[in-house]
Amino acid sequence: MIILKLIRESFLFAYDALRQNKLRTMLSLLGVTIGIFTIIAVYSAVDTLRNNLQASVNKLGNNSIYIEKWPWVGEENFPWWKYMQRPVAKLRDYEQVRRRSQTAKAISYDISIDNRTVKYGSNTVDGAQIGAVSFEHDKVINFDFKDGRYFTEIEARTGAPITLIGYDIAENLFPAGDAVGKQIKIMGRKVTVIGVFTKQGDDMLGISTDKQVLVPLNFAKNVIDVENEKYQPSIVVRGLDNLSEDEVESEIRGIMRSVRSIRPGADDNFALNKSSVITNQLDSLFGIVNKGGFIIGLFSLLVGGFGVANIMFVSVRERTNIIGIQKSLGAKNYFILLQFLIESMILCLIGGLIGIGLVYLGTFGVKAATDLQIILDIDNIITGVSYSLTIGIIAGIIPAYGASRMDPVEAIRTN
Repeated sequence: MIILKLIRESFLFAYDALRQNKLRTMLSLLGVTIGIFTIIAVYSAVDTLRNNLQASVNKLGNNSIYIEKWPWVGEENFPWWKYMQRPVAKLRDYEQVRRRSQTAKAISYDISIDNRTVKYGSNTVDGAQIGAVSFEHDKVINFDFKDGRYFTEIEARTGAPITLIGYDIAENLFPAGDAVGKQIKIMGRKVTVIGVFTKQGDDMLGISTDKQVLVPLNFAKNVIDVENEKYQPSIVVRGLDNLSEDEVESEIRGIMRSVRSIRPGADDNFALNKSSVITNQLDSLFGIVNKGGFIIGLFSLLVGGFGVANIMFVSVRERTNIIGIQKSLGAKNYFILLQFLIESMILCLIGGLIGIGLVYLGTFGVKAATDLQIILDIDNIITGVSYSLTIGIIAGIIPAYGASRMDPVEAIRTN
């Protein structure tokens, strides 16, 4: 009960300071508000970017390893001249990995053909991305269907003239929404649409099926050289669910070194890329951004802390007589100390809540302008409140300690 009464009195004193000196108090709290706003805004922006980028990375498939010529992430001294001499992923590599691997759940050979034209009657779509994939592509890459279905194994093996198209392709070629069963023309050949992907929208890594057209790999072999480097051939290996990514990677590296007859001690002539590499790079980048935002916000918090400390020194001086009376009536030193300390914490909490409120209002403005969902989760709110209370303790401890050590007789005499 004593603590609750103490909090109540401290809140009333803080309210009285706000009411009697509105401009002075608000200007002093402005530093706390700006500091909390800066820190929480940076944290929210980083969380939002991380969430959107992670959603893009997840499309690459969890526990999936890409056997390719070039690594996704370069080293400090990127030896591009070495990578230039590497062979691309070949169909022979794909067949050998399929035959030998004991850790793979699914394996796919994929190529990408950029900026092609797709036609249906008088309707045309330019800039389509055509992908030629083997049968197990749907097991190594994550996507969903709006209409239709995936290739059957027989269709994939025989190279049937069929295709899966992205949402934007379907919208432009078939405004009436009846794409499945229709024949479109790609690479000079007619193919039948058997499925339409759900809309994914643009993402931050440019990974989307909206403008993609997928055909069976064996169909594409009749039209183009699927092992040509310009089509960026890759072998995608999805590991068994009960195995770690490192176990799968270790086995695939051993198989590829054996298939390509690489001597012990010699460097790999292939890259094993995985989504976790991108995630680790992003975490490192976002960690730096978080620290930068914290440092910038910290300076504002320090300025705000000095402002609140100034308010507390003035408050102690104005209430010196009251302190003397309280102590003469038996109030303990800790009671006086906590009274002013809690008042300081409440003032900083008010400034922090205003800053968090501004970030919250800002999320609506950003969403309206960019259609981007901003993340302001409970962890960020708790962090903002914690920082506010910490600054309140630091700013109020010296004035509160000075008030608690006053001599009651001298305090009562003070005008």
